[in-house]
Amino acid sequence: MQDDGRAGILAQQHGAAVRPARRLRAMHALAIALGLTGVAAFGIAPESTLDLPPARTVERALPLPPFVASEPDASPYWREERVQRGDTIGSLLARAGVDDPRAMAFLRTDAAARPLYQLRPGQPVRVAVDDEGRLAALRVRSSGGDVVAVERAGDGFATATAPAAESVRLTLASGTIATSLFGAADAAGIPDAVTMALAELFGGDIDFLQDLRRGDRFAALYETRMVDGEPVGTGRIVAAEFENRGRRYTAFHWHDADGRDAWYTSEGHSTRKAFLRSPMEFSRMTSGFSLARLHPIFQTRRAHKGVDYAAPAGTPVRATADGVVTLAGTSGGYGLTVDLRHAGAYSTLYAHLSRIAPQVRNGARVRQGEVIGYVGATGWATGPHLHYEFRVNGEARNPLAVALPTAGPLPPETRAAFHAHAAPLEQQLALAREVAGTRVAARD
Repeated sequence: MQDDGRAGILAQQHGAAVRPARRLRAMHALAIALGLTGVAAFGIAPESTLDLPPARTVERALPLPPFVASEPDASPYWREERVQRGDTIGSLLARAGVDDPRAMAFLRTDAAARPLYQLRPGQPVRVAVDDEGRLAALRVRSSGGDVVAVERAGDGFATATAPAAESVRLTLASGTIATSLFGAADAAGIPDAVTMALAELFGGDIDFLQDLRRGDRFAALYETRMVDGEPVGTGRIVAAEFENRGRRYTAFHWHDADGRDAWYTSEGHSTRKAFLRSPMEFSRMTSGFSLARLHPIFQTRRAHKGVDYAAPAGTPVRATADGVVTLAGTSGGYGLTVDLRHAGAYSTLYAHLSRIAPQVRNGARVRQGEVIGYVGATGWATGPHLHYEFRVNGEARNPLAVALPTAGPLPPETRAAFHAHAAPLEQQLALAREVAGTRVAARD
């Protein structure tokens, strides 16, 4: 009995050990089968079974949308080609997909189509081609600025010439000074004419010969003249700012009461100083204002009552303020000289000129920024340069340090309208400030 009991216990233990092993092998087999079918199984409960639903095939007829025949588009396909070096009008039209001997024969014989044989590399030509590869129309701007249009008319062609339609687009650009104003402007894609206008606009506050520093920033919103989508020139600066040595200067275009162009700061003060800081746009100062300078010719110490700017002979010299000519001729060691009397107690002198502008004569009136002469080396001079003097009540003052008078502010009755005009322009300048160094926007 004892042996039988021990045998029964062993049998129970053996059966209990075998059942989990069998169950484990079954689970392994199921996992392998699922893995082979690409199904991932997680958390399968022991002794669970998978009952697959029976497969059914379902067929359903879906209605098709009704077919509506549309009229074929008879309008030609327009494309723009750029004239490449060595192009003829034939090779250009072939590149545009034109296969039309009749059109080529017309273009060779029609006198009005002569401008098509005077195309310049890079010039845009708009070509319209029909479904059969025939020339439908052609448009190009001639060297004279007119638009020459060739269009199919029945079985032939007709040529017409008309003035180009111009539009004005506002371009917003900004830059950061690394070496020079022109270098930064070129990097930002700003035309030279705009750069010169920018320097003139802030020339009363910033001496672009002495004051520029690396890291100075500027932005300009200016007019770009467009013809057939192509820029053909620039116009006025509409808004601009210049940050120099941490100080920010602004300028917004406005029409004065007499209709003349004028620029004012955001506070309504005129950006136009009664005097420009420098009589030349860009040059290099070689000798400053001094009471005891060693004279380069006489080698003695004497007062130097002005500032010398070195520049190539023939460089234009401009009047720093509106004035009347009191001398236009030779004046001793000064050589060829122009002397101007300005409003109030001010006068200026420009010496060592190579020649004087034709309109500058004694008693003539000149405007600020007007060219009055050209750099030379006449009189007591060792090389081409301009000697510039600034006087108050006949007494010479340092033109780089003297406080310059400004033009009058906006009249009170126009300030509200000006501020409403300037507010959106200032927002655009703020946008340019964030992405300095690129051309950031253009709009009509």
